[in-house]
Amino acid sequence: MELLFLLILVLLMAVALGSGYPVAFALPGSSIIAIALAALCGYLFAGDPSAYFAQGGPWQWLSAGVTNLRGVYWEPERDTLIAIPLFIFMGIMLQRSKIAEDLLITMAQLFGPVPGGLGISVVFVGALLAATTGIVGATVVAMGLISLPAMLRNNYSQSLATGTIAASGTLGQIIPPSIVLIILADQLSSAADQAGTARKTLFKESTGELSMPSIFDVGSTSAGEMFLGAFLPGLVLVALYMIYILVYAYMKPDKAPPVPYEGKYDRAFITKVFLTLFPPLTLIFLVLGSIIAGIATVNQAGAIGAGGALIMAGYRLREGHKRAYWPALIAIFSLIAIAFVLSFFNTNVKAINTDSDRLGIALATLAVIGLTVALAWSGWRALKIEDTLRGVMVETAKTTALVFIILLGAAILTAAFRAFGGEHLVKEFLNGLPGGFWTKFVIVMAVIFILGFFLDFIEIAVVVVPIVAPILLADPGANITAVWLGVMIGLNIQTSFLTPPFGFALFYLRGVAPATVKTLQIYKGVIVFIGLQLAALAIVGALPQLVNYLPNRVAFLSDTAPPPRNPRLTYCIDRYVTEEVTRNGVAIAQAVLNAKAINIDALPRKLSSDATKSFDNVAKAIDLLKQANEAEKRIEEASVAFRPLHTEVRAIEADIRKIRKEIKDYDTRISRLNDPSELDARKKLEARVEVLNAEINALEQTIPSGWDAAYAKFNELKKAETDLRRAYMRASTQAYEPVGELLAVIDSSDAFRALEADLKAVKGQLDAATADNLANLVPVFKELERKVRDVEGTSDIKSALSKARRAVRARKPDQEKAVKEFDKALKLYAEQLDWRGKAEADIAPGLRQYEAAIRETIGIRQQQKMTKDQALYVAACASDHRDISLHF
Repeated sequence: MELLFLLILVLLMAVALGSGYPVAFALPGSSIIAIALAALCGYLFAGDPSAYFAQGGPWQWLSAGVTNLRGVYWEPERDTLIAIPLFIFMGIMLQRSKIAEDLLITMAQLFGPVPGGLGISVVFVGALLAATTGIVGATVVAMGLISLPAMLRNNYSQSLATGTIAASGTLGQIIPPSIVLIILADQLSSAADQAGTARKTLFKESTGELSMPSIFDVGSTSAGEMFLGAFLPGLVLVALYMIYILVYAYMKPDKAPPVPYEGKYDRAFITKVFLTLFPPLTLIFLVLGSIIAGIATVNQAGAIGAGGALIMAGYRLREGHKRAYWPALIAIFSLIAIAFVLSFFNTNVKAINTDSDRLGIALATLAVIGLTVALAWSGWRALKIEDTLRGVMVETAKTTALVFIILLGAAILTAAFRAFGGEHLVKEFLNGLPGGFWTKFVIVMAVIFILGFFLDFIEIAVVVVPIVAPILLADPGANITAVWLGVMIGLNIQTSFLTPPFGFALFYLRGVAPATVKTLQIYKGVIVFIGLQLAALAIVGALPQLVNYLPNRVAFLSDTAPPPRNPRLTYCIDRYVTEEVTRNGVAIAQAVLNAKAINIDALPRKLSSDATKSFDNVAKAIDLLKQANEAEKRIEEASVAFRPLHTEVRAIEADIRKIRKEIKDYDTRISRLNDPSELDARKKLEARVEVLNAEINALEQTIPSGWDAAYAKFNELKKAETDLRRAYMRASTQAYEPVGELLAVIDSSDAFRALEADLKAVKGQLDAATADNLANLVPVFKELERKVRDVEGTSDIKSALSKARRAVRARKPDQEKAVKEFDKALKLYAEQLDWRGKAEADIAPGLRQYEAAIRETIGIRQQQKMTKDQALYVAACASDHRDISLHF
């Protein structure tokens, strides 16, 4: 019965949407009606309102919908949604202030003389507007009003002209900053958490082990990462559009002829191009650059974009008047002043200590006032000239409200879909498909593409993604990243603007196109561009590095980058070390020989022994790494024969787990049937359980007889590789750590020598103290111990001083013992002072060369942060997908 009400839910939603009922009310309305109908039928026909729900009851799922609804606004983790109205404001302001119009006209004049040049200019401007506005409707309407008449007047093919304009207008959906990317990031962050839990459960059920290694965890994503991930795919799509137009113009020059510029390409034209292009490009750089550089969050970047658009509108609306550029110039000088102050002054108001600090605060205050004046002045102009600001604010409010209301409605719809077991049904369907992850992925992409014919991108993002994303992310068959999945879905649902019958870009263009342009020509024009979008989808699917590399690069080069010892980086770090050892193995071996030739007799016995072991462990670590890599190759070779058997058996075990879960549900229902009148129902359920148990027995018989032996053998190979990796890590630690610690001790020798005066001063106070004032030395001892503790390699001296302090602070102070322990500390200090001096002169230079030779290979895990070369290598390595299913 649950499936019946799930079908009713889907039909209600389809009818509501098809009849033109507002989406914001169709989604929650159909959900509430379906839940209420299921509860009513359950009460009337089964005596239980919860009888026709997969689990739980109507109130549980209605409250779940309310909880989801509240989460959109009140979950701190979802504050990224604040960026949506900011980017919407930026886009509409740039469009209303005619900056988009200036771009189109100027670029058409620049590219016009090239065959297909008008089409190229439309794509180029579409990409720029996508990176500054992200509003499809505004972009398509603007380009349709300005470019379409020019293209038709110059004998461009109607289908090429309309297809180019409609497709270029949709670039705002994938080129950041994009509203759909923000929504997808919000949905995928929750999906990644669910997928992580599901993968841990799968690992436990498959292997019997309680905890899953962190290297197999599912990584989440953010709006910033989505922006970075979508950047290169967006450029790929732009390149495909331009290449197609150029090829079309070459093959059919009469359909896309060159358009000579009637003016002159002189200094005035160059200045015009510069003034038209530079402000939008600067705004793109500030918005995206601040996110990429880690200077600003997505919300802060949105505020930068909104402010920048307002400044640009302030001078564009007053173009041709005196002082038109004054607000912009004030803003530029203010920003330069702020950058200067931040670079050379301390602007922490709570830490003002010097006149320089006060000067910095004063300059910063003036700069902020100047920027505020520029924004207020520009806003006043936008308000007074054609009531532009009011119109932009109203449109921003409408568009933002539309987005958020759909988000809220989708939250209730998702709860209803789960109430009737829809999520479980989809999961079982996808997991039951042959072919593993990629079959599931292709099916999901195909469904999203088809839904794009009928639904808007927001509806697809908030309804479909929460259901399918956890399933795809949890699958270890490809171990995809959330950002790659988000960009792939973003590219896919971008086609929803072009696919009839509800392609919104087609409607926008139809509304502004002249009557001579037939609707059929518009539809014909977008077909090729839909194909190009699908081609871009295939390219990005085959080359995940296009998506994953930039987010990885920024993450690994940032100040908060994970250290090389992070377990999740083990695979790529070992790849890097292997390549470096192969390339520089001779130099490393020579460095070890040179280090062994160093006379380290002056060092204390323990330090000398540790250093000697370090030299020996380098060769041992390299050998163990080689053995581990060979073990990995043996696993890869064995996996060819083992994988089909593993896939077959895991599929059978998944079916068995499904049946056992069903049996568990029946057992729960049986335990509740205790009334004698329910005896028949109880017997029916018990009979069903017997049938299911028989099915389990039958499935267990289908497991190949050689499975246990094959699994044990493959596990032995994996265990051997794991043991070798761990042994290599221990050897590499023992190879680098002693030398690193020894050099740290030697490097602190100046600080060590500075302790002599403090030690002598405290010794003098101790000798002069009497029994009455001996306890007053306790704070003095503590301060001395702190200073000693801050110097590397002084633990023995610090221990002696601690014993002296305890003798002083005892209930019966023992001055004699305190003096004895202090003298011991002085003796240790003198001994260490002697060998430190010798080590600085005779040992340190050779050890530094040795440490530098092994630091980035054998000693990489002891580093606090990756070098740039290491970070770039790991970023590239981690950008590809890696099948880890044989570990499950």
